[in-house]
Amino acid sequence: MRSGCIQAAVRAAAVVVGMAAAVVVGPAAPAAAATGVGPGGQRLTVAKTAGLAPAGEAVTVSGSGYDVTKGIYVAFCVDNGPGQAPSPCGGGIDTTGSSGSSYWISSNPPAYGKGLAIPYGPGGTFRVELKVAAALAEGVDCRSARCAVATRADHTRTSDRSQDVRVPVTFAAAGAPAPTRTTAAAAPPAGGGSGPAVPAATSGGAGAPVAGALPPAGSAGPASPGDLTLTRISASQSANRWWTGVTAAVVLGLVTLAVRGVVRRRPARKAAS
Repeated sequence: MRSGCIQAAVRAAAVVVGMAAAVVVGPAAPAAAATGVGPGGQRLTVAKTAGLAPAGEAVTVSGSGYDVTKGIYVAFCVDNGPGQAPSPCGGGIDTTGSSGSSYWISSNPPAYGKGLAIPYGPGGTFRVELKVAAALAEGVDCRSARCAVATRADHTRTSDRSQDVRVPVTFAAAGAPAPTRTTAAAAPPAGGGSGPAVPAATSGGAGAPVAGALPPAGSAGPASPGDLTLTRISASQSANRWWTGVTAAVVLGLVTLAVRGVVRRRPARKAAS
């Protein structure tokens, strides 16, 4: 009877520990894909739409249900809203088809487009790897402007808005470099009159902070991205310690209850005998 109670307590403790571990160390969430739907029911899907590297990275872009009689461009552009062509776009006019910043999809291009335009797949489909960066054409910064991976009719139908489909994307904030600390010069020994004097201040005016020095306590000012990152790491570590404490308390409680049950049953059996 005693061993059965202890085994039950151990099994229950193992279940609690497993549940706590699953909450604390859960699997990382995959990058979220997003899909836009056009006026003709065509679908544009972008595999990653948030937290993109500002310096640039390639994302998988796929489409389906497009009108194969109409050529399109696939590019990263400023989103000017419904009824307005997505523009300006990154990549410009790619005469080689190898930049990866824009693509021309067409199953019936003009003669000069043969070998340059990519034909549609069955059902008006396509799939490309598009290079996306925060710095767009004409000095546009997509960290502040509204930008999207988009399709639009090619240059043979510039006023045709039936192929306009947009999927907005956002970029990760650029991290600030960590501040460096400087080591103060050692003070001269007491009573020593020889040796060079340590300068009392550096150039830059009265009150100028020393390079790399920490700000005084209570000083105001916006937190840098680096500070925010450190805060998030600290919060995660505190959460892990909190879960560890809760798990230990639950396990200890279960074992204590099992032992008490065994101790109470033993005198009862002796009295009955």
